[in-house]
Amino acid sequence: MSTARVDLVLAALAEPVRRRLLEHLAGAERAAGELVAAAHDEFGISQPATSQHLRVLREAGVVAVRADGPRRLYRVEPRTLSVVEDWLAAFLDPFAQPLDALETELARGRRELRRRDPSAGRVPEQSAS
Repeated sequence: MSTARVDLVLAALAEPVRRRLLEHLAGAERAAGELVAAAHDEFGISQPATSQHLRVLREAGVVAVRADGPRRLYRVEPRTLSVVEDWLAAFLDPFAQPLDALETELARGRRELRRRDPSAGRVPEQSAS
């Protein structure tokens, strides 16, 4: 994985307006006009300023754009975001998933044991002295 690529994507996502634009695109493709209106409503920024933010996201490969007649439709590029996900994975607990799998296997074994011997795993009753 290219450190320069990760740096480019993280730099694009460092700006709150760009992160918010990305959030607007999370569910579906959106027209540039919708994004401009959202940025104006939420941040009070102009159409040219929003276009600059979209350009940065586009150049970083975080979003893609396509023409639909006179409209420009933007969408998230998940493959580019996976570069950041891969980079972040280095900081996650490497034992978390294997331990979860071990816990599942232990529970499966206990179930199998109870299935074969219903009295297995029960705590014996204590007699009152």
